Formats: sequence, structure tokens, C-alpha cells
Amino acid sequence: MAKKVIAFDLDGTLAPSKSTLPDRMAEALGGLLGYFHVCVISGGKFDQFKLQLIDNLHVSPDKLEKLHIMPTCGTRYYTYDVAKDDWEQVYAEDFGEDDKQRITAAIEEAIDYFGYRPKKLYGEMIEDRGSQVTYSALGQDVVAELGDEGVELKEAWDPDSTKKLKLQKYLAERLPDFEVRAGGATSIDVTKPGIDKAYGMEKLMEMLQISKDDILFLGDKLQEGGNDYPVKAMGIDSLEVSRWEDTSLVLEGILHITK
Repeated sequence: MAKKVIAFDLDGTLAPSKSTLPDRMAEALGGLLGYFHVCVISGGKFDQFKLQLIDNLHVSPDKLEKLHIMPTCGTRYYTYDVAKDDWEQVYAEDFGEDDKQRITAAIEEAIDYFGYRPKKLYGEMIEDRGSQVTYSALGQDVVAELGDEGVELKEAWDPDSTKKLKLQKYLAERLPDFEVRAGGATSIDVTKPGIDKAYGMEKLMEMLQISKDDILFLGDKLQEGGNDYPVKAMGIDSLEVSRWEDTSLVLEGILHITK
């Protein structure tokens, strides 16, 4: 396979939303790291990546060196330092306090305008992730608190993405100097202008001294307006999946060919 990097979204692509990496996927990713660099880029914080991905990826340090973690849609970048036996932050595109307050106020206005304020909330609805402000319609902890029921609630909240796209359009008009993207099943992500998953891929190419032709990207939100779309739009070969099981089949096929 004429690629050097396989890159992924996280929720809905490698694992169910806010859920632990399934064992089948962990095995496939572990195998993939024997042949390729692997990048995972998504809207969650680094702590969420550790909980969902890293803690269930039981591989050797030399394989972890080939794993590139890009939380908050590429506004942060972490690599593994074997000597320190720890993850090191390479960069962070953090907001100032005034920007965070302005974004939060706009989100509050938008959810009241559309009547999307939930009757019951599980954790924070608007979360400051340093380099990203994220709105989660049911709260950040709905899956942590309810498990599979929480996943089902998230999937049922906006199955055709109508609600997210309304919010995205409304917020983009009121925050024209920021990047506003429909994120996961129930989320909207706001970052600095020009900072999205394409920005993360550009940074990755710079770090590894590769071109976009060297990357294959898999994601479940590649449609226009989705937070994976910027990667496809920049010309990186992209494959849309609808669930983690699809991704697992793709990786098993790649490993079969590679071996």
C-alpha cells in the first residue's frame, strides 16, 4: 500500500461515541502501527483520547512512537517520548479568556433560539477545552453515566444532522472570525479561524516531511459541514465509514494486503 500514514477520526470511526476502543479495533490498530504511522484527530480533549484510545491500545513503546494524537480537531498535537515514557505536547492553539466568553455567550443564545436546551443534562453542556470550545447537547458525560443507553440517546438526538447544521450556520454567522464545525453526534466545535482537521494534517505533514499523497484518512463526518470534511477538501484520500466495525474491516483488509 503506497501510504505512509493512516489517519482517523475517533468517535464513530474507531469507537462508539465517548466509548472505549473495542478489542477488535485495538488489535487492528496495533497491527497497523507495525507498518504505518497512525494519526487520530478528533474533537475531544487529550484526557478523552487517553480514556478511549490509548489505555486500551496495548502496544510496545516503539509502536507508540508512531502514534500521533491530535485532540480538539487538531488544535493540539501530542507524540510519545520513549525516554520520558510519557506523552509530550508539541503545540496548542489556545483561546484567550475574552474569546472563550464570547463563544460561550453565542452558544447559549443559539440553543435558546432553537429551543435545544435539554430537560436533563449529563455533565457540562459547554466545555472549555483550551484550544476549543465544545457544545454537547446532552452534556459531556452522558455516555460515562448511562453507558450504551447514553450512546443511543446521542444517536437519536439528531440522526440526520439537521439540528447540528442549524446551530453551525447560526453560530458561524455570529462568530465570523472563528471556525465553527458540526462535531460528533451531538456536538458543535469552535476553534480559532483556519484551525480545523486540515490544519492538523498540514502540521502532521510538516512534522513527518511527507505529502498529502502519503496519507489515507478514515472518518464518519466527511460530508460538507462535518468536522472531517476539511481533510477531504484539502485533497487527502479519504474513506467515509458509518461505524467502527466498517473501519475494522478496512484495517483488516489493509493488514492482509500488507503482510
